[in-house]
Order: sequence, then C-alpha cells, then structure tokens
Amino acid sequence: MSNLAVTGGQVLRPDHSIDRADVLVDTDAGTIEGVVDPGEADADRELDASDGLVIPGLVNAHTHVAMTLFRGSADDKQLDDWLQEDIWPVEAELQAGDVRAGAALGIAEMIRSGTTAFADMYFFMPEVAEVVEEAGIRARLGHGAITVGKDDEAAHEDFEEALAFAREYDGYAEGRVQTMFTPHSLTTVDEAFYREYVPTAREAGIPIHFHANETENEVDPLVAEYDERPLEYADDLELLADDSFLAHGVHVDDREIELLAERETAVIHNPASNMKLASGMAPVQELLDAGVPVGLGTDGAASNNDLDMFDEMRDAAMLGKLAADDARAVDASAAVEMATTGSAEAVGVDSGRIETGANADLAVLDLDAAHLTPQHDLLSHLVYAVKGSDVRHTICDGSVLMADRELQTLDLDGAIEDATEHATALFERAQQ
Repeated sequence: MSNLAVTGGQVLRPDHSIDRADVLVDTDAGTIEGVVDPGEADADRELDASDGLVIPGLVNAHTHVAMTLFRGSADDKQLDDWLQEDIWPVEAELQAGDVRAGAALGIAEMIRSGTTAFADMYFFMPEVAEVVEEAGIRARLGHGAITVGKDDEAAHEDFEEALAFAREYDGYAEGRVQTMFTPHSLTTVDEAFYREYVPTAREAGIPIHFHANETENEVDPLVAEYDERPLEYADDLELLADDSFLAHGVHVDDREIELLAERETAVIHNPASNMKLASGMAPVQELLDAGVPVGLGTDGAASNNDLDMFDEMRDAAMLGKLAADDARAVDASAAVEMATTGSAEAVGVDSGRIETGANADLAVLDLDAAHLTPQHDLLSHLVYAVKGSDVRHTICDGSVLMADRELQTLDLDGAIEDATEHATALFERAQQ
C-alpha cells in the first residue's frame, strides 16, 4: 500500500469543528486512511498544509461545464429571452470538439478552486467523460434530453442517446464517472416522453436529474395545464425519489416542500445564476427546516459567470438571509454543509467529509492572506472571505490534481488557448 500524508495544517471535521491534525490518504484505494495527531502520520509522501486549512473537496452539484465557452456572451437578460435568443441558437452549432475544449477549461477552473466532484448535464457527454478521466476529477454525468423544437423521431433519438450514455459510461475512469438520466426540465420535455422513459431509467437503477421551478414562467403553465403544482406533476411522473435531484427549486410552495421531504429528493441551489437571471430567491432555510436534502451548484458559466464554489457559498448565505428576511438564516455552517456533504449525498458520491473510509477528495487553503486576517472564526471565513484563488492543493481519489497552485493533470495554458479558439469558431458559425 502506498500513502500520502497532508501535514502541518488544520482540518475541518465533519461536525465543522476545526483542529490541528494530519490527514493520511491511501493512494491505492483513493480513500482517507485516518486523521491523526500532528506529526504522527507515517507516509511515503507528504503534502505541506502548513499555515493552511484542509477541507473536503467541494462538490458542484449542478453545472453545464462546457458552457465556459459562453462566458460573458449573453448577460443581463431574463431566462426565457436568454435561452431563446442567445443560448439555444449557439448550442445548435456545438460540435464534439467544442464541448471537449469547454469542459477542459471548466474542469481546470474547478480543480484550481478546490472542487473535486461535479454533476453535469449537457451534450456530447463522452467528450466530457474523457476529460474527467484525464483530469482525475470525479463526476456524475448525463446527456441532457429535450423535446421542445424537435420532431418526434429526433426527440426519441435524443432520449435513447441519454439512456445509452448512462448505461455505457457508468463506472468509467476507474469508477470516478457515474451517470444519470437527465431530461432537461418539466417544461421542455413532453409528458409522453416522461411516461415512456422514466420507468426505463428507474428499472435500470439510473438516478434522475432535471431542472424544476426555476422561474414563475415555468410554474404557471404547468399549473394551468395540469391543475397541480410542478412538483406534484413530477411526482405523478415518478421523478421524485431518494436518488433524484433537481436543480433550482426557486418557486416551490409548502406542499411541494413537503413532497420533496417525503421523497427525500434533493434540491440543488444555484444562487448566483438565480440572481443573475432574476429567477427569484429559493426558500433554502424553509427547505432545510423541512428536512429536504439541499446541495449547491454554480450552474453554467454562461449564467454565473464562474465555477468558484466559494463564491457560491457566500451567495447562498447572503441570498438565504434575504429570502427568509432573517440574518440568522442559512448560516455559515449550513452553507459549508451544502457545498460538501449536502452536494455529495445529492450527487451520490462518498465524499464531502474528512473521516476514515471516505473518498480522499480534499482541498488545502492558504490562510495567510490579508482577507483572511484575523482568524476569529475559520468556518465563517470559508463562507464569507475565502476565494477560489486561496486553494493551494487539490486532491481527488487520493491523487494530487494541483500542488502549490500548479495543475498536475491538465495543461492550463493549453486549455485556455483551445477554449478561446473553439469559442471564437463556434460563435462565428452561429452568426452566419
């Protein structure tokens, strides 16, 4: 057995206490071998965490990583206009190489800011899976299936592709890739397709992820057509289950919150995207109080515009207080929980906590910056002061993906250059 010791720092424990300790990693198994007193780790290799804080690798539970190519291209619009006028026309011109380039850039960005796992719904997903394998990160991936704007044959082909990808790529990259079935949303997929394909996914044991209740414009048409709330409709379609997770959940009522809690279906909060698109304020504290599992995601870089989960924690805490009209709502501990254990459990990965047996997915933060001084409360700093650029080392599955801010598995300069070239060509095609 070979192992790695992360030494000299402080460690964030599962109960959110912080103390000085070393973390011993079994690099063969990719798991945490133990958390020991300082200086007691006997390992083949050491990674210096002096003057630092070791935290669980962050889990970005909802994104569209290849949309880094769209960053800054379509800002300051409402969701429907943003999608129909700016995003969908360009996405119609996407090619496999574009998605690979965008994914490489996005994954590099996430590793550099301490994210070790992500859930992604998009297109050309084999390309994303291959970048995940190369980068050494962990992911749950799904091909986004949609019926709006497609004839019946094309829509069926899309759903068959979604199921085929989920079956073929589950366990890819030595198990670091897991899959899911991802119908896009309750308003962009016809009911008949849900009725046909959801039972197939359920029988195959494939988790389901979809967008829901993001804006009032997604809620009102479903209420008018079915005389029930969107998540009641989703429950009728067998979409709500303990292995399902939905993105956004901004406009939910008491009955929907109750349903989510009963079904143990997780909601992935995307505060930055929801603010930028003026979608609304999700009732996060109400969800938490009701026992609904809540994770955290950045959404895509087109609507954020970065993939920094530290930014997302801060936004979640701030927006949660406004939504509840209570400064005590969504406190620092809740925000950290959402970005770590909450997201990990929603996505279905054994990460998000530093304890024996868990996946060795870790990030080490430098604490010597001006904006982290003085250190009255490091948990508070994690949410309200830390930036992605404070990450010194990133470890996933026991492998070091970034050491002293240098990526070990991806060529950052190459990823930036490649993404720039693909983005330019993509938007030129879309404008022809």
